[in-house]
Amino acid sequence: MTITITLPRRARAQLGATGVHIARGGRPVLQGVDLALTPGARLGVVGDNGRGKTTLINVLAGRLEPDAGTVRCFGSLGVAEQEMAVTETRTVGDLIDIELVHVREVLRLLDEATVALAEQGPGAAEVYADVLDAAEQLEAWDADRRVDSALDALGAITDRSRLLTEMSVGQRYRVRLAALLGAEHDFLLLDEPTNHLDASGLEYLTERLRSTRSGVVLVSHDRALLTDVATSILDLDPSVDGRPRLYGGGYAGYRKGRVAEYERWVDEYNRQQAEHARLAVDLEAARNRLVSGWRPDKGTGKHQRATRAPALVQSVHRRQETLDEHAVTTPPPPLKFSMPALGAELDGIGTDAPLIRAEDVAVSGRLRTPVSLTLGAGSRLAVTGPNGAGKSSFLCVLAGELPPTSGDLEIVEHVRVGRLAQESQMPSGASVRDVYDRHVGALESAGVVPGAEVVALEELGLFTDHDLDQRVRDLSMGQQRRLDLAMVLAARPHVLLLDEPTNHLSITLVDELTEALGVTDAVVVLATHDRQLRRDIADWPHLELERTS
Repeated sequence: MTITITLPRRARAQLGATGVHIARGGRPVLQGVDLALTPGARLGVVGDNGRGKTTLINVLAGRLEPDAGTVRCFGSLGVAEQEMAVTETRTVGDLIDIELVHVREVLRLLDEATVALAEQGPGAAEVYADVLDAAEQLEAWDADRRVDSALDALGAITDRSRLLTEMSVGQRYRVRLAALLGAEHDFLLLDEPTNHLDASGLEYLTERLRSTRSGVVLVSHDRALLTDVATSILDLDPSVDGRPRLYGGGYAGYRKGRVAEYERWVDEYNRQQAEHARLAVDLEAARNRLVSGWRPDKGTGKHQRATRAPALVQSVHRRQETLDEHAVTTPPPPLKFSMPALGAELDGIGTDAPLIRAEDVAVSGRLRTPVSLTLGAGSRLAVTGPNGAGKSSFLCVLAGELPPTSGDLEIVEHVRVGRLAQESQMPSGASVRDVYDRHVGALESAGVVPGAEVVALEELGLFTDHDLDQRVRDLSMGQQRRLDLAMVLAARPHVLLLDEPTNHLSITLVDELTEALGVTDAVVVLATHDRQLRRDIADWPHLELERTS
């Protein structure tokens, strides 16, 4: 009897891609991707929203066939996507069993082999030895303990009978991440794994990734995680030849290398444009000689006098053709976020007057610790605390969207409050431009914002012209998040409430948003677990919420 068992390849595992190309709507999404990953290597993948980071994860996972190129995988894969579909009957235990399927199978086979060995069946001893060896290689008896340890460290639900449909998005994500870490696949493909993790969960994930024997492909906006974990960085942003760039030296090496790469591209382009200008002058001069009947000086051969001017024209054309064959693409100006003017003065309200006042507000089952505060013009506040402490609920209360079950909330009349939620709503089939314009039209009709104060979407620097005409449901999650941000800013709020604002956004946009939040005239209340952002706003007043049972 032959038993076939899928085992991890460990040190022999390999994951690679060669010449991978994918286009959508005639536009390249991935072009010439080459990479090779071995166990223990940790590759960070960066690029602006919509550059194909999630697409690359799907290609490496074998879920998306490239238009050209090949992907090869020798070993087991664990994948954490940004989106997670659930069925009505699936439980926490089911999610764990998916990642431990090989462990479950080998333990089942071991039970069968044990029975066969006790019955002294033919070949039972050999089968039992093979299955036992496989179980030991998988460390099968320790797998559930590893998962339980990860569930606890990530603050995830441990009740394996709990239905996923009864859990929040963040709770589901933490269960899946714990199962992936406990399974110890040969390779982990992680797409924004820090979303929905609190400070302790981030520390645990960082340590596990630093010490894992698995190879890791990590798509993340979390600059601290990339700094602490990545050994190399694959940059999907535009380059001189359209191909991704691989940088060694971790995240610091990427930041330094990317700046130098872009500067070389600009310099090369400028040199070529200058050469084009010189050729244009030479060509015009040669043509003028032909028109004017120019002849070389006396003493020059008759044949040379007759042909030299046309030859000059031909020479310039040849130089032009050579230059065109090696043309350098124009370095695209990167999108640059521009925060609109917020926090306009309100008639009859002094600059020192409070805009929002909360007195012992609490929400039964969601925000158990009563909170009191006063927010005046230009105030800053960082709301911190573990998952489950009520940070999102508190922001909903301040926005007037969730009535407190106790305490009092006062929002001054005509104060505009904008809240960026943690996750995007169900994406629309309409274009980005149409969705935004309808939103702005509704704000005008309701008298929320005067027509003269309307923010044009193009002014924000969040989308390219091409992106504006794309259907929202066809955008990446990061691009959908950009639209969410734009729609909040459209009302020019006096009070800006941001719930995990860096989720899904590109690193560049996070840097630009952080800078803008520091100088805007609006009140800013921000809840985040992003470690770099928390370092950047360390001088803001902090409100620590505690999780209570």
